[in-house]
Amino acid sequence: MQALLDVILPVFGVIGMGYLAVRLGYFKDSSVDGLMNFTQNFAIPCLLFSAIAKLDLGQTFDPRLLLSFYTGAALGFVAGLLGARYIFGRDWEDSVAIGFCCLFSNSLMLGLPITERAYGPDALEANYAIIAIHSPFCYGLGITAMEIVRARGQGKSPAEITMTVGRAMFRNALILGILLGFVVNLGGIPLHAPVTETVDLMVRAALPAALFGLGGILVRYRPEGDMKVIAYAVAVSLLLHPATVWMMGRATDLSQASFRSAVLTASMAPGVNAYIFANMYGRARRVAASTVLLGTALSFLSAWLWLTLLP
Repeated sequence: MQALLDVILPVFGVIGMGYLAVRLGYFKDSSVDGLMNFTQNFAIPCLLFSAIAKLDLGQTFDPRLLLSFYTGAALGFVAGLLGARYIFGRDWEDSVAIGFCCLFSNSLMLGLPITERAYGPDALEANYAIIAIHSPFCYGLGITAMEIVRARGQGKSPAEITMTVGRAMFRNALILGILLGFVVNLGGIPLHAPVTETVDLMVRAALPAALFGLGGILVRYRPEGDMKVIAYAVAVSLLLHPATVWMMGRATDLSQASFRSAVLTASMAPGVNAYIFANMYGRARRVAASTVLLGTALSFLSAWLWLTLLP
């Protein structure tokens, strides 16, 4: 138990410090936006660029790993979408936004630091493989589904929907960082010391700043109304997704290191991107915000559960 606490508590301790700092007025709420802008548009893209540029792509991108994780993610999206529509009676656009909450686990701000503390920095290659296509996969699926739903009655052609999805994808700094990392890696482009040291300085700030900022953002959200659909979305995120990854990982004989990374990442709460997506379309924002808040709080227990079960 002490080992689990040593892994989980520091991560949630930094989130808690950010929450209390904003809640008690020691850190301005307006400053949180600046901090999150720094982490999401600069520091974390640098982290992803650096990690992808250095990966051994042949060894890391195991098709079984990606199949296991993204089968669970896609099933979570479908369960969230259809559950919101047919169990809770939400309209199709709300249902897509709720499905996105069940799809987008917090692979960066929670999955990465918890895996690192549990199994060490050398255990993160599978995490980076998942993260490399996480935003493209999730945003691609979510935006495509939303644009198809919104196109009903608007007469949008498949080409127009494809253009809308492409524009949204290539405005995302995380995706740009990933793509640049692949360019450097596949192109064998050497990076000189001033460049790598500059990037490394940004990388060191990425996760602590992101965790602190996540705590500050959570102050804004209140778990109110729609509690049944919120509880449903949290259950899909924290239980169905990792359970599916567990079964797929066992069925495909995934290596132990990749199996642990995949299950732990899948067991994380919906990330802030779930709210960003809902806010982008103005749909199910209260459900998304409350799901992020409650899911993040319950991730302490879900991480404990899955860490206990994992080899």
